[in-house]
Amino acid sequence: MSNGNNDVVMIDLDRPRQLRFGHKALKQLVALTGMNIDDLDTSNLDLGEIEKFLYCGLLSDAKSNGESLRLEDMEDLLDQAPSFSHIVEKMTEAFNVSFGSFGEQVPEGNSQELAEKPAAVSGTGKKV
Repeated sequence: MSNGNNDVVMIDLDRPRQLRFGHKALKQLVALTGMNIDDLDTSNLDLGEIEKFLYCGLLSDAKSNGESLRLEDMEDLLDQAPSFSHIVEKMTEAFNVSFGSFGEQVPEGNSQELAEKPAAVSGTGKKV
């Protein structure tokens, strides 16, 4: 799934590509689709919207590989995927990774209960 980065999903197209929905990609996606950030959802997209989602998610990979990716290129690029289900699966996975768990779990070692307890005071409290 990842290439050393926790927020990157690999998708097989003309070559293995990094699919990532970071801040810049999400900002471009909102501008391109006219959707509100709260309305972005991968479960009910038409083919044109899928192209836009993947275009924005692949821009970082293209830039790091010295490529110029255009929205018009997406149709041919997506035709090189092993299957349509691969495209949808990887897009959904990358989108979910970008948003994380939104408070579903507190990471181990950072429990809210411990964070709310006052720190232990050492010493007797007497002035010396």
